[in-house]
Amino acid sequence: MSPRAKFTDSPAWKGARPAVSVLIPFLRDDPSDLLELLDEEAASVGGAVEIVLLDDGTRDPDLTARLTARIRSMALPLRLITLPANEGRAIGRNRLASAARGGSLLFLDSDMRPDHRRFLRDWADLAAREDPAVAFGGFSLLQAPTVARFAVHRALAAKSECVPYMERAKQPEKYVYTSNLLVRRDVFESEAFDPGFTGWGWEDVEWAMRVSRRFEVVHIDNPATHMGLDTVAALAGKYEQSAPNFGRMVQRHPEIVAAYPSYRAARLLKRLPGLHLLRLATRKGAETDWLPVATRAFSLRLYRAALYADAV
Repeated sequence: MSPRAKFTDSPAWKGARPAVSVLIPFLRDDPSDLLELLDEEAASVGGAVEIVLLDDGTRDPDLTARLTARIRSMALPLRLITLPANEGRAIGRNRLASAARGGSLLFLDSDMRPDHRRFLRDWADLAAREDPAVAFGGFSLLQAPTVARFAVHRALAAKSECVPYMERAKQPEKYVYTSNLLVRRDVFESEAFDPGFTGWGWEDVEWAMRVSRRFEVVHIDNPATHMGLDTVAALAGKYEQSAPNFGRMVQRHPEIVAAYPSYRAARLLKRLPGLHLLRLATRKGAETDWLPVATRAFSLRLYRAALYADAV
C-alpha cells in the first residue's frame, strides 16, 4: 500500500473474519446507493462478507465526507481506501485484492445494483459450498435507465453482455467481466491483472484468458444491473481508449482473439483505403438521433472495429 493512501473503517471492520471480500473501485461515481443495498444483507450473511472500497483518485472532499458518514453507520465491515491520484483499473483492482482478508474476492463495479435481496448471501453460500476458482454472476438491464440518450448502449449491452448463464458457460473465458466476478484468493495471487493495460477496456477479458488455461471458470445466475449506461459520445471515447489494450490482448492471445468478431472486422477494415473517413462516418451515424437504434448500434460497433484496425 502506498503511504499516501488514506483509510476509513466502519465500526465492524476491526473484528471481522470474512470469507468473502467485496472489492469496489470507483472514480468520480458515488457508490452510496450500492453500499446501502449491500448493507441490507448484513444480518443474513452472518459476518461472512466484508467490503473494500477504493476511491481511485476522485479528489472530491464532499464525496469523501458523505461516504465517511455512511461508512460509520454501516453494519457490514468496510474499509475505504482513498488515493490522491488515479492509478487505473488494473492496478486498482490489484490494490483492492491486497487489502482484502477473505478467501474469495468478489469484484463489483460501483455502478452495479443487485437484482435481488439474496445477492451477497448467494455468493457467500457458493464460496462456502463449492469454493470455485472463478465464477461470474452475470449482467442484466433490469434496473437500468430507459431514457433515449442511453438507448444505443442499452442495445449493445443487451446483445453482447446480458447473456444467460447457460449460454455464457459455452465460452466461459469470453464472458468474464470484473463487474460481478468471484475469484478465489489463490487464483488471483497466481494470476493478477496485467498493469500494462491502462485506461478503459479488455484487462478483465485478458485476465480470464490466462486464468482459464489453469482453472475452471464457472457461470451462475446471480445477476446485477449495470446502471452506468453511457451516451454514444462517452462510449466512443471509451472505445478510443481501449484500442491499445485490444492490441495488447491480440499480441498475448492471438489464437483466442482470432475468433472474435471484433478482431475479424478490424482485420478486414485494415485493408481499406481512407479508414479515417470510415471512422468519421460511422461515429456520425452512431450519434445521429433520428436513425433507428439498431442502425446506430451497428455504426458504433463498426467505429470500434475501425479504431481497432490500427492495433491489429
